[in-house]
Amino acid sequence: MARALSFTSLSALAAAVCALGVALFATPAHAQQNRNGWQVCNETSYILEGATGRPDGRAVVVQGWTRLRPGECRTTVNQPLARGVHYLYARSSPAHRGGRRQWTGDATLCVDPGRQFTIENPPQCAPMALEERSFRRVQINKRDAWRTSFAEATNYTLTRARQAGIQRLLVDAGYEIRQGRGGIDPRAIAAAIAQFRASARLQPNATEDQLIDALETAARRRSNLVGLTLCNRTNARIWTAIARRRGEGWESRGWWALGPQGCVRALDEALIQEFYYVHATMQTDQGPRFLAAGGAPFCTSPARFAILSRENCEQRYFDRTLFARIPSRDRPGLVLDLREADFLDLNVAPREIEIGPDGAATSRDSNTTARRPPPPAGAPDATQDRPSR
Repeated sequence: MARALSFTSLSALAAAVCALGVALFATPAHAQQNRNGWQVCNETSYILEGATGRPDGRAVVVQGWTRLRPGECRTTVNQPLARGVHYLYARSSPAHRGGRRQWTGDATLCVDPGRQFTIENPPQCAPMALEERSFRRVQINKRDAWRTSFAEATNYTLTRARQAGIQRLLVDAGYEIRQGRGGIDPRAIAAAIAQFRASARLQPNATEDQLIDALETAARRRSNLVGLTLCNRTNARIWTAIARRRGEGWESRGWWALGPQGCVRALDEALIQEFYYVHATMQTDQGPRFLAAGGAPFCTSPARFAILSRENCEQRYFDRTLFARIPSRDRPGLVLDLREADFLDLNVAPREIEIGPDGAATSRDSNTTARRPPPPAGAPDATQDRPSR
C-alpha cells in the first residue's frame, strides 16, 4: 500500500449543509431579460462549472468550462442560434462540501474534465483521453435569444441564490454560522463576512464577486486538508469503494472509477475513526488485479451503492468484497496513492482478515479468501464527480 499523506489537525467543520435535488428550466430569454444568444443562469447556491453542446451541421461542438457564481448569468453561445436540440451539463465547484454534484440528462457527450476545451464530439471519448458525461437536452426555438437556468430544490431567485451561495461558501470555508429558532440571524452572517474580509485582507471596496472568488479559494484550500482522497498513480483504470463505521454498524459505498492519474475525494469530512477501509481493483485487458494488502469483507453491488451493514451479503443479494484497512488516527485528512506495486499479479487472490469486536484484525486461511471481478464495463463512471442526491 502506498504511503498515505497526513495533514495537520483542523477543528471540526461547521454544521453540514444538506444535499439538494437539482433541475433545469428552459424559457425564452425575452420572458426574462433581453440578452442575445444562449444565456445560462445559475439559480443555485453552488458555484457551477458548465459545459454546452451546440449543433454544427451533423456534428455537435462541445465547449467547457463556463464558471457561474451563484446568481450569475453568462452567454455561452452567441447569436444567431441554430434552432434545434442543444446540450447542457454542469458540476459544482470542488470547493463545496458533500462531493461534486452534477446537473445532468440522458445525452452522452465527451468532456475534458481537467481543462478548458472546445471539441467536435467524437464517436468515442476514451481514445481521445476524454470522459463521458450525461448532458441535458435543451430545445431552442429562437435564433436571437434563449435562456436556461440551473436550479435546485429550493426555488431561488438570482438575488436569493447569490445570498444563499455566500452563506454556503462561508460554511465550506470553515465559518460557523449557528441557526436559532427563527433561522440564521443575518447579523451572524454579516459578522462572518466581516471576519473573512479581514482575514483574507480584502480591500474595503472589494465587490461581491471578489468576495465569492476569495471564499471559493479559501474553501478549496480547506477541502484539501480533510477527508479521504483516493488517487490512481497507475496507467490503468481502477475501480474504488470505501467502507467505515456508521453509528453502531457499518457502511460501504462506491463505485468511483479512476482513470490514470485521476483522484476522487471519497469522504469530505474530518477523519475521526481509527481505521477506514478501501477497495481497489485494477482493470486490465488480461483480467482484474487486487490490492496486495488483503482486507476485511464488506457488501458491494455492481452498480453504484451505499449499503448499511457488512453481514449476510449474499443473502441480501449483494457481493462480498474485500476492503483493505487504512489507519487514520489523528489525521483529519489522507491522500491514498494507489500504485502499480500495491496490486497483486493476475489471478492471485488477496488474503482475508477478520475484524474482532475490539477492532483487532486477524488473517484467515488464504484458501478461504473472497474475491470478485471488477464492476462491469457499463457501470457508472464516477471519476471526480458525484451525482446529486
